[in-house]
Amino acid sequence: MRIKVNDMVEVTTGDDQGARGKVLHVDRVTGKVTVEGVNRVYKHVRKSQRNPQGGRLSREAPIQLSNILLVCQKCGAATRTGARYLADGSKERFCKKCGAENGQIAPPRARYAKS
Repeated sequence: MRIKVNDMVEVTTGDDQGARGKVLHVDRVTGKVTVEGVNRVYKHVRKSQRNPQGGRLSREAPIQLSNILLVCQKCGAATRTGARYLADGSKERFCKKCGAENGQIAPPRARYAKS
């Protein structure tokens, strides 16, 4: 799973196809992410002290990881990502279209360092 919180992603399928947004939460157990402004649903809320008026609240619902693509910071396109090891042994994400770096995944490890 190469998606992290605060990544910019684009929805590839569903009602919100083509919409871009920031990742708010990643659930690694179920393989779902919550994206800002995407897959909005209504939650009906009863009157209470916290919510004195009650009514319908609009909020984001999680969507499957397979339905989103990471937006590359360099080329600006929604693209697949790969993982590669650098010379110091750290692991990074990269854009499959332009080859640009998209953030570090793992810290340097001596086992993967190139001598």
